[in-house]
Amino acid sequence: MSEQNTSAIAGPVLIIGSGLLGASVGLGLRAQGAKVFVSDVSPTVEAVAQDIGAGISVRAEAARHGSSETQPAKVLTEQPQLVVVAAPPDVTAALVIEALEDFPEATVIDIASVKGPILHEVLASGVDASRYVGTHPMAGRERSGPVAARGELFTSRPFVICRHDAARAESVRLAQTLGVELGSTITYLSVEEHDRSVALISHVPQVMSSLLASRLQETPLYALGLAGQGLRDTVRIAASDPGLWIQILSANAEPVVQTLYGVRDDLERLIATLENPTAPGARLDIAQLMSEGNAGVARIPGKHGGSPTAFAHLTVLVDDTPGQIARLLHEIGELGVNLEDLRLEHSPGQPVGMAELAVNPNEHDKLVQDLTSAGWKVVR
Repeated sequence: MSEQNTSAIAGPVLIIGSGLLGASVGLGLRAQGAKVFVSDVSPTVEAVAQDIGAGISVRAEAARHGSSETQPAKVLTEQPQLVVVAAPPDVTAALVIEALEDFPEATVIDIASVKGPILHEVLASGVDASRYVGTHPMAGRERSGPVAARGELFTSRPFVICRHDAARAESVRLAQTLGVELGSTITYLSVEEHDRSVALISHVPQVMSSLLASRLQETPLYALGLAGQGLRDTVRIAASDPGLWIQILSANAEPVVQTLYGVRDDLERLIATLENPTAPGARLDIAQLMSEGNAGVARIPGKHGGSPTAFAHLTVLVDDTPGQIARLLHEIGELGVNLEDLRLEHSPGQPVGMAELAVNPNEHDKLVQDLTSAGWKVVR
């Protein structure tokens, strides 16, 4: 860790909630020398966050002064400049309100994935909400807890700031500074815009993945053994924590439902078509539905903001032995080719994997030729 404070945040910073996101914020700030305290309802989680370098445990600080207190407001002798609430959505508003009351000079932000209900509860509480700013760093991992935390977790990821009419300009600027310090790209949205957006790009995909995965419960193992990467990609996020998603979906129910209405209309349309697939116009309707999906995918920004469909693709067969992927990537680098995307797939029951590469179309043919010459088996 750096001993010199190069952070634009004078600090200290108090992080309430020391799980994956809270600890990652702490690691990112500590890497620049900022003074960070971490607090968590779980003593173990808080201790682990300190052990990995995310900040000074509030409990450890209390013990240093011979106190058994666990409340940050009763322990910290330095008033924080910034309080970051990194807690589950169902307790975030209460913790924000408590922090605003406990630290009357601090800016308080939260990083929960739903913004509207939290803002409404904070405003309704009567506390000084001018020092509160809702934010949402759009980053995460499939693993949870401080052990999974990474200081670079937010690098080049969107950091959404949802300023409200009563927010002080200096508090909004401090929230922006935090996002910049973490290496994120800043986006400003209203709470309504944010919650509608995440309903479509995050919450509904989770629902659709979980619904599809639930169909697999009674599927014979021989059928599951046929599964390819398409199924795995589609159900990957179905492994997410149900307890967290109860909170997220309950808090953002209305925007999620509005999107699901449209999904339901399309699904009913497809069902009606497939019930009589040889009827006049049925095949055209199927083609239109699939084409609408193509059009939607094409709108998702790829690397550097470009469409992923603009890249050329090739697949390289890779032996399932240590070091093969590293060797492939090294040789591509030696050829001077920049990879735009990389996906790995393993063939079930086979000692071979497949590396699907996306490159600039102008480099595709030469890369195929060079890799083939180097002994790699390339499938166009």
